[in-house]
Amino acid sequence: MRSLSLASLFTGLGLVLGACGGDDGGDGGTTEVTYYQDIKPLVDAKCVACHSSDGIAPFALTTFEELEPMAGVSLINVENKTMPPWPANPDCNEYFGDRSLSDDQIELFKAWVEGGRVMGDPNAPAPPLVTEQQRLTRVDKTLSMPVAYTPATTADYPDDYRCFVVPWTESTTKYVTGFRAVPGNPKVVHHVIAFYAAPDQVAAYQQLDDATAGPGYTCFGGTNGPSRTWIGAWAPGSLGSDMPPGTGLRVEPGSAVILQVHYNVLEAGPEPDLTEVEMKLDDTVGKAAIIQPWANPNWIDSLDMRIPAGDADVMHAFEFDASFPVGGDFTLHSAALHMHTLGTHTTASIVRADGSTECLLQIDDWNFHWQGSYGLRQPPTFHRGDKLRVECHWDNSPSNQPMIGGQVRVPADVYWGESTTDEMCLGAFYVTRL
Repeated sequence: MRSLSLASLFTGLGLVLGACGGDDGGDGGTTEVTYYQDIKPLVDAKCVACHSSDGIAPFALTTFEELEPMAGVSLINVENKTMPPWPANPDCNEYFGDRSLSDDQIELFKAWVEGGRVMGDPNAPAPPLVTEQQRLTRVDKTLSMPVAYTPATTADYPDDYRCFVVPWTESTTKYVTGFRAVPGNPKVVHHVIAFYAAPDQVAAYQQLDDATAGPGYTCFGGTNGPSRTWIGAWAPGSLGSDMPPGTGLRVEPGSAVILQVHYNVLEAGPEPDLTEVEMKLDDTVGKAAIIQPWANPNWIDSLDMRIPAGDADVMHAFEFDASFPVGGDFTLHSAALHMHTLGTHTTASIVRADGSTECLLQIDDWNFHWQGSYGLRQPPTFHRGDKLRVECHWDNSPSNQPMIGGQVRVPADVYWGESTTDEMCLGAFYVTRL
């Protein structure tokens, strides 16, 4: 069956499952488990967001005919709890949009697979499960790269960062209240960040674009321009969603969106891509929000974040009073974390002024291909004197190396960097000021 809002950023949870077995009312046997009466509601609620014709998963599971031949391999992944993916540790916090299956639901699916994969009556399907799904409920605006782009990479450096200037055509102030990025070619797209260029910043970006041949311009790191403001983001695993109710990101008429697309061709080779982003818009919100990226600036501008070759457990952490960059006390609605392929586990937390710690997000088994943002069911308030902390762990031993050109990479010292073979330790938080 893959979020990280990066980006983006933010909702969904739970389900209510009715009785799907039990006495048949006659001879004491058990009721037959069938697709239409028992399994379809579960798969629709937990799997189809990714496993559909336009989803990020490699195959669809929207019908009996699609699920039945994949049932065996699906059961293996369901039993070992790699599918549906939900890496957040529930002991850290409570989140919207939990895709994980309960033990009873796993047993139900197992009973169906091992009981003959019975179809049941398609004319009497069970009602949908009650869920708070993580999804974008409405698409009011779609922005796309101007034309398809093929990454310009070399054998020695398989990464290409490209920025595309996309005009914002709304004539009045709008608030982005939902976001989803749709990579045109997921085989080569490593991540997408939509930056907001205010009206007085657009000319600088247009100059960068005009000075570069071909679509867009090269932009390793940020956008190479004045904006540091995010509208939304995508990394493998991000599904997109609405923002928390009553909140949104302000966008003025005459502005632009700078789509930064990081391409990596280690697996697929250079192939064309035409990425777009979809947004839900509203004219007013109760509170304007911002997305606050969070990392140690010294890691980015130096070699301080060293991950030594051969070391199986390397840790780096950063904590600081986040009220200063945000601009005062704030409410923290969601949390996302980002590392690359050597990451093993990571945590975001608040260190209170009195020394106590409040866990925001904890990923115990990092998987680069399943990232996302986690909406907090009880958003905490951050006050001056508190510190926002990110902690990351990596395994740079010989047994945990990526494949490059068909060969396992020989361990070498790794630092913060823009390439997929570099590393990062980054948090992203959706906040509203008090």
